[in-house]
Amino acid sequence: MYSYIKALHIIFIVTWFAGLFYIPRLLMYNTEAAEEAEPGRTVLRKHFNIMMKRLWYGITWPSAVLTAIFGVITWYMYLRFSLPGWLLIKLLFVVGLYVYHFSLQSMVKQQLQGVFKYTSQQLRLWNEVATIFLVAIVMLVVVKDGLSAIWGLVGLLLFIILLLLAIRVYKLIRQRKK
Repeated sequence: MYSYIKALHIIFIVTWFAGLFYIPRLLMYNTEAAEEAEPGRTVLRKHFNIMMKRLWYGITWPSAVLTAIFGVITWYMYLRFSLPGWLLIKLLFVVGLYVYHFSLQSMVKQQLQGVFKYTSQQLRLWNEVATIFLVAIVMLVVVKDGLSAIWGLVGLLLFIILLLLAIRVYKLIRQRKK
């Protein structure tokens, strides 16, 4: 039974991350639709709003809830609520991931109400936060105790720096094309 519960936990992690990866892109595209002339702007925003609602409320939210439910069941079945060091650190990252999820919830609600507080560049950067959480959590789960905390943090910081450099290079390439 444990293997089935763990498999369901992993499946819902994947579908949750699919939503976390794609919703900031939709927010960004919806923001960039303001640059379009009418009636294109209205048509695009209406279309992006439908896509955001379906993705966020039909896939991302249910997956986030089911990830938590199956995660707690898996934790109980496997460890009986003991907390090895790696799992405690992982849970801290998971809490951060849910904070990120709720920040996206706020942005989705704002845009559905026609409020656009963030530029497409800010949303492009915010889109990468889920990637950072994914790398940190997967490394902790797979490597567990073999991963020293210092080397793990150094690796994560290097990954973040490389990610930010890649975003900067992509921005320069986009600007040159214009």
